[in-house]
Amino acid sequence: MKRKVITMLCVCAALFAAGCSSAPNAPDTGNSRENTEAVDVSGNDTGEAPAVTAENGKILVAYFSWADNAVLEDDVDAVSSPSVIPPGNVQQLAGWVQEETGGDLFTIRVTDPYPSDWDECLERANEERSENARPELEERVENLDEYDTVFLGYPNWWYGVPMPLLTFLEENDLSGKRVFLFCSHGTGGLAQSVELITDAAPDTVISDNIFDCYEEEASSSQEEIRSWAEDIISGNM
Repeated sequence: MKRKVITMLCVCAALFAAGCSSAPNAPDTGNSRENTEAVDVSGNDTGEAPAVTAENGKILVAYFSWADNAVLEDDVDAVSSPSVIPPGNVQQLAGWVQEETGGDLFTIRVTDPYPSDWDECLERANEERSENARPELEERVENLDEYDTVFLGYPNWWYGVPMPLLTFLEENDLSGKRVFLFCSHGTGGLAQSVELITDAAPDTVISDNIFDCYEEEASSSQEEIRSWAEDIISGNM
């Protein structure tokens, strides 16, 4: 009798173990990341955006640089106007971001170039700002729908942004894309630039993970901006 009871208990234990081993695995929640600025562009309803990788779509590195938008005069002062001498500050930063991310590089260029004299350039920039102008651009981005992530670079002009940057945002719909800003500036820092960009692209997700540096430090910021871009595409930010 005792032998039969023991046998029955062994059978029951074996069946219980088999049932547990065939149960589905519990969801792994240990890899979740908190990102209040991201949106879900993958089509699911989890509310969590995927990391920025090549598998999620192409990457665009768009930027406005004075160096790409001025006709150099023979007597341009390289000391007082260093950012107009290629590679300009933002132009150089954009190149490093492109190298790190493997994205496509797009320079925002106006049809009417700016003066290469810094004071004259600022005077025109101030006029455009006061008139809320939208300078005409040479071209738009082709196949914009292919890009899920955009790195957008610019200098601080008059405590804001160059007005051609707003033209770019209004002519190129970045809705639903993740946008990361990088900026070269003087003592004014980011000033009102983020607010201006957000107003010009209200349906675009602008990350608060922004890279900025002083203009005189731009040429020595390669390691810092590449590390920033690497963290973004690897999903660490």
